[in-house]
Amino acid sequence: MTAKADITLFEELFKNSPEIKYPKIGDVISGSIVKIEKKNILVNVNNQFSGLVVSKELGNTVDLNVLQAGQGIDVMVLGDSVEKGLLILSLKRANQIKSLTNLSKYFEWGEVINVKPTEANKWGLLVDIDGLKGFIPVSQLTPLHYPRVEGADPDKILQHLEGLIGKDFKVKVINVDEDGKKIIFSEKAAIEGKRGEALKDLKEGDVVEWTVSGILSYGLFVTFDWLEGLVHVSEIDWGHVTDPSKFAKVWMKVKVKVIGLDSDKISLSIKRLKENPWDVLASKYKLNDTIKAPISRISQFGAFMELEGGIQGLIHLSEISHWVVKDIRDHVKVGEEVEAKIINFDPKKKRIGLSLKALQEAPKDAPKKEDKATSEEKAEDKATKKAPAKKTTKKSVEETAEVSDSSEEK
Repeated sequence: MTAKADITLFEELFKNSPEIKYPKIGDVISGSIVKIEKKNILVNVNNQFSGLVVSKELGNTVDLNVLQAGQGIDVMVLGDSVEKGLLILSLKRANQIKSLTNLSKYFEWGEVINVKPTEANKWGLLVDIDGLKGFIPVSQLTPLHYPRVEGADPDKILQHLEGLIGKDFKVKVINVDEDGKKIIFSEKAAIEGKRGEALKDLKEGDVVEWTVSGILSYGLFVTFDWLEGLVHVSEIDWGHVTDPSKFAKVWMKVKVKVIGLDSDKISLSIKRLKENPWDVLASKYKLNDTIKAPISRISQFGAFMELEGGIQGLIHLSEISHWVVKDIRDHVKVGEEVEAKIINFDPKKKRIGLSLKALQEAPKDAPKKEDKATSEEKAEDKATKKAPAKKTTKKSVEETAEVSDSSEEK
């Protein structure tokens, strides 16, 4: 072949070859994977250029295990390396554009999607989608994930939210702007329909089993079927409950009974799934019977006995001894098991009065009931009992009570 023929052939091939367009910075172009090595991807761009996606430009939604040679990918041009003769490419930034487009569609369609929080602050959870920053505010969390924290302690709120990092969340997009600088997700919005259906089907008397979502001094929050209800401290147990955390832990499943439905407020009970200890006590004892139990606590007006089912029976100061009692601890101690006589018993009103001295023979030289000290005690006790309930102090209530029961605190 002559030189002239070679030139003619070259001109023909050049004329029929695809136009070479050098990619510009910011362009999103298609290519195919040549090979993957050390989390870097070598890309063939239209059989005209070679490009490199370095590991930091992969993004957090890319799984290298599913990528293979020959597979097509879209990448963004960041620049070029003259020395290496390679385009510098980003898979992450190309995916950002796709993600932003998709998020706008999800927002418009009201579609539920899955996200995974990567960070937390005291205001909520942060979501990173290939560099696009989304946010789930605390106010948009469902009851199961909402931080029920005593006194809204910011440190404890943050601790709770940090425990949710890496978990899968079903959410709706409730805000997205064109440049992707304000993307807001809502977990609550994703369950609105299901929550309405669950609330419609719920009725008083239902027994459900679900998850403890929060523990505070005034009760347990329990989440079930996208709903959340409160087991008030007075409904946790028939006995006196001072620390709800002794009865359950967060994420623990418990059985509860629905005892009240007021709009979105759901009242629950654990104790009503158990036998009433007052009924049990009434089936075993009656007035004037002797009962044996340990002393649970001592106050200035008497000693309490720990009876069955957590019932606290009071031995009033005046029923400790036939003699004047200056210090109850001289007669009984916490943990000591004693026998006492039932001198007052009304299971319906949840009252039981006990006496130690009723089991003792009265000495001849013991003070009589008419003694000044005894009369003053009785007069003060009588006056306190007649005082209006709304003005009664905590101390006076304790001094006149014959039993400390959670139902009376309610």
